[in-house]
Amino acid sequence: MMRFPVTPIGGTFFTLTLLLSCGGDRSRSPTCGMAQLIGPSLIQDRLRHLPFVLTDAPRGLPGTLPVRVVGMTQQATVLVTYTRGTLMMEYQGAGFPAGSVSDSTAYALPVVDDSTQRAQGVLIYESRRPPEGYPSIGALTGQDRTVPVYGVRVDWAGVSNSKCPLLGAPPPAGSPSSPQ
Repeated sequence: MMRFPVTPIGGTFFTLTLLLSCGGDRSRSPTCGMAQLIGPSLIQDRLRHLPFVLTDAPRGLPGTLPVRVVGMTQQATVLVTYTRGTLMMEYQGAGFPAGSVSDSTAYALPVVDDSTQRAQGVLIYESRRPPEGYPSIGALTGQDRTVPVYGVRVDWAGVSNSKCPLLGAPPPAGSPSSPQ
């Protein structure tokens, strides 16, 4: 076995290389890529467990929330309002999946952290909707298309990594929307 002597210059070079390889923009790392796929799958799975499903629209949401179509990197916002107690959301920006919306596909899922009861944002799924009769808490509109909104509580820290969060920065602490 060949041994290499550790000199101060060699040790410094090794440490510097290690630090540079672990720094930088982690949002483009393979780990973050996997987190962006696994997190939404874990959240979607919560729809199968009734204790985690929201049957009423959360109250006191901020006027806007971050939104992302699952599988896409682009993030946008939704405007949040209430109409006769029903949660209404309007997609703002590019990236709404209007082409995949049908009578049985695409739905929105506001994600509420079960430890803080705070809405973290909205995920849009381009997959088969939950069965007929599932508790819808509102609607999301974008590009003249409307999809149902279901809600779910999750352990946010367990599904979103702080180094590469699912929905970017946390929702603003601005004034909440008022129910009408």
